[in-house]
Amino acid sequence: MIALPREVLQPLHDMFILNLPLIEKIVRPIIVYAALVILIRVFGKRELAQLNPFDLVVLLSLSNTVQNAIIGDDNSVSGGLIGAVSLLLTNYLVVRFLLRHRRIDQLFEGSPTVLVDKGCVDRKALASELLNESELLTMAHRQGFASLDEIDTCVLESNGNFFIQGKIPSTEAREHREVLDRLDRLERKLDHIAGQPSR
Repeated sequence: MIALPREVLQPLHDMFILNLPLIEKIVRPIIVYAALVILIRVFGKRELAQLNPFDLVVLLSLSNTVQNAIIGDDNSVSGGLIGAVSLLLTNYLVVRFLLRHRRIDQLFEGSPTVLVDKGCVDRKALASELLNESELLTMAHRQGFASLDEIDTCVLESNGNFFIQGKIPSTEAREHREVLDRLDRLERKLDHIAGQPSR
């Protein structure tokens, strides 16, 4: 049997041998997962919407901040894979559980917030979601609205998405209406022509 030199064995050992007990490698990601779900729920839907550079920086920093809590004092490939599998499996089980228990899902997700109702901006609702009108206008622009005056209803969904319904009919609806108006005028002209006595 050929003995491998220490220079080869040590890196292999560092890459694949866990520095922490297996149960700790499994439990750490589960605790961090649960804490993040609760924190995001407490701090609101705005964190999910990623509206401005500040929120994006917080979300990117958050992943780096909890990294050591997840991996602990272990940089091995095996430890990373065990942590990743623990996170994915936890998320899979939580999602499956919530699909079967809709009331608990609504408790975690919260309820949608109406930001604009019948064309009127609800400033209290905006404040409760830590939004201002310029951020709302940015979201309206992303969905093709030039101003807040064009919006009839805007709802911030519990998953951080915006549902926006406009006051003005869509281009397709306007074109359809124009075609119907033209057909109506053409029909009246034909009726008028048909009603005239022949020469």
